[in-house]
Amino acid sequence: MKDSSSNTVTGKVDSIEAGKDGYTAKISTAAKEVYFATISIVNVGGPQNYKQLKIGDNVSVKGEIWKTEEEKHIKVTEIISVK
Repeated sequence: MKDSSSNTVTGKVDSIEAGKDGYTAKISTAAKEVYFATISIVNVGGPQNYKQLKIGDNVSVKGEIWKTEEEKHIKVTEIISVK
């Protein structure tokens, strides 16, 4: 199932898993939802927009959300804020 709407996810980084082009951050929202955010240099528009998140960061990211039966994913196109 693909939902190609562009959405924003805000929450806390629970874990980070390194990948070949970037990493996946597990983000828990205030509404108790969990998103797996794929963050790569290419998708955020280059190294100047790329940030390495840390566990415990409060983040807001924007991108394309899609769902599997059990999980929600977001392909991040913009890192809006990191606190």
